[in-house]
Amino acid sequence: MDKFNSIRPYNDEEVNNVLIDLSNNRRFLKMLFTTGKFNQIRYLPFSRKILSYLLKKRIKDIDSIKKYQNIFEDVVVDIVKKSITNFTVSGIENIHPDKGYLFIANHRDITLDSALLNLSLHQNNLSTTYNAVGNNLLSEKWASDLMRLNKSFIIDRSDKSKRDIYKSLNLASEFIFNAINNINHSIWIAQRQGRSKDGNDYTDPSVIKMIHLNARKKISLSEYLNKLNVVPVSISYEKDPNDILKAKELYLTDLNKIYIKERKEDMQSIAQGINGQKGNVNLTIGNVMTFNSDSYEECSYEITKNIRKLYYIHPTNFAAAIMLGRDIAYSKEWRHKITRSTEYLNRRISLIPDEMHPYLLSQYSNSIS
Repeated sequence: MDKFNSIRPYNDEEVNNVLIDLSNNRRFLKMLFTTGKFNQIRYLPFSRKILSYLLKKRIKDIDSIKKYQNIFEDVVVDIVKKSITNFTVSGIENIHPDKGYLFIANHRDITLDSALLNLSLHQNNLSTTYNAVGNNLLSEKWASDLMRLNKSFIIDRSDKSKRDIYKSLNLASEFIFNAINNINHSIWIAQRQGRSKDGNDYTDPSVIKMIHLNARKKISLSEYLNKLNVVPVSISYEKDPNDILKAKELYLTDLNKIYIKERKEDMQSIAQGINGQKGNVNLTIGNVMTFNSDSYEECSYEITKNIRKLYYIHPTNFAAAIMLGRDIAYSKEWRHKITRSTEYLNRRISLIPDEMHPYLLSQYSNSIS
């Protein structure tokens, strides 16, 4: 039995059965209807049975992860066409097809950050990554199935005993090392748990501790990280479709010192992140890092520094900083762009109470150091 069965992505031989299960899953079918893409059958009698039948026809020949990802590629390409003005990628030449990497990335969107990296890798004939995902996003079985079909593996963040949490995180650590060193397969992981809702991209030392966990008594941290071919990745969105949701969460957290998400809030964020207009989006892939320190904090800081250096600044970042009273220097060529971005941000903040305005603007301004 594969020791990673409980957390690993699905294998080729599992794909078709999982897709059939999804086609029969009432909650999944209900979610598909909410996308608006099946309105022509949504209000017909037996609409769920009709949709289930149509899905089964489409997936009957999909019997491998590669075939499934070919469909997923079409979905991501469609998202880029419909919701992104210009998608630019730099640094892809840093990646070689015969090596596995640990891509450590800033995290702004639940699904698109890794999806856009993998689209770029796939379009350049490079292998796509295994993607680390917290089990807090997998409360629905259909969501777990979709992510594991798309090469996600699970990092367990449940409220278990300390012993169980340690075992779960140790297994994830071992999975990461095995993938990169034994089968030359790359991993994507966010630099911190959860998205950066305030625009501050920093690497949480606890993430680095988890990565090192399975070998911390055998191999020094610097040696271990150097074996993993760590590559910093930075993604920046000119417009964040979830900026209002994030501002609300940040404000209520400051007000009440705690924020309890509604049950479907993550799914709402995923939908808005996918469908909302994002303006220009930039993805920058760095070079493999070399580590010389065995301090989790120092290694985290080096990763943070690299990710921030790679971050592409948009006019919305400048506009938000100026709106918050910061003295920002910029070239004359940017004046018109910043004026238009200011108008856009004013429209966004007009949709929320005045006391939330700084929380929305800071999401954009904090990217400027």
